[in-house]
Amino acid sequence: MILATTTSTQDSGLLDVLVPLFETQTGVQVKVIAVGSGAALEMARKGDADAVLSHSPAAEQELVERGDLVEGRLVMHNDFVLVGPTGDPAGVRGAGSIEEAMRRIAASGGFVSRGDNSGTHATELALWKAAGIDPAGVPRREETGQGMGATLNIADQRRAYTLTDRATYLALRDRLGLAVVFEGAAPLLNIYHVYVVNPEKHRGVNAAQARAWAEFLVAPETQRVIGEFGKDRFGEPLFVPDAGKSVEDLGR
Repeated sequence: MILATTTSTQDSGLLDVLVPLFETQTGVQVKVIAVGSGAALEMARKGDADAVLSHSPAAEQELVERGDLVEGRLVMHNDFVLVGPTGDPAGVRGAGSIEEAMRRIAASGGFVSRGDNSGTHATELALWKAAGIDPAGVPRREETGQGMGATLNIADQRRAYTLTDRATYLALRDRLGLAVVFEGAAPLLNIYHVYVVNPEKHRGVNAAQARAWAEFLVAPETQRVIGEFGKDRFGEPLFVPDAGKSVEDLGR
C-alpha cells in the first residue's frame, strides 16, 4: 500500500510507531511517501497513492468534491506555533493576537517559509492575509521548498521565525535554538484526516488495504497509542486523538 502523507507525521516520529503496528496486525506492507500535504494530495489526484493522511482541510475538500478522495475520517489534531530566536527580536511574545504577531514579524523581518504548498504553508499564507500583509514584502522572508524538519533547521541557522506544527518542533527542539513565541490562537488548530483514494475513479488503487489503514487509525487501541505518543519524552502528547469527533468539537 502506498501512503501519501505530510512530513510532520514522519518528522515527529509518529509513523515510525504506527506503521510497524499496522504491518504486524494486517500483514500489509506500507510504502510511506512523506511530502507536503499539497504534494500528497496531488498524488491522490493522479491516483498515485492508495491512502492519504494530511492536514490541509480546504485542499482536501476540493479533492473530495472532485471525487478523488472518499471515506474521510478525522484522526487527530495538534496545533501550529510560531517559533523564533530565544531573544525574540521582533517582540512577538508581547503580541495580543496572531494577526499582531504576524505584523510584528513583518516589521522586523526574518521569516522562513516552507513554500511547498503544504498544509503548514497554506496556514502561513492565511495568517499573512488575515494580518493584511503581503508576504512577498516581508524583509528576509525566504521559502525553502522543503519539509518541516529542514525548514526548522534553516530558520535556526538564519535566526529567523517560522510556523511549525508543534509535534515536529518538539521532536527537534533539543537541537534547535528556537523557542515558541506565540501559540494558542484558534487559527493555529492543525487537523489531520485520513482518506481512501477513490478506486472507482483511479484504477489500480488498493482500496481494501487503504480502508484497512483508515480503520486502523481510528481504532480505539491506535487512538490510545496516538494519545500517548510523545508523553515519555516531552511530558505531553504530540497529537490529540479525535476518532468519533467532528471538526466542530475540536478546541473546546
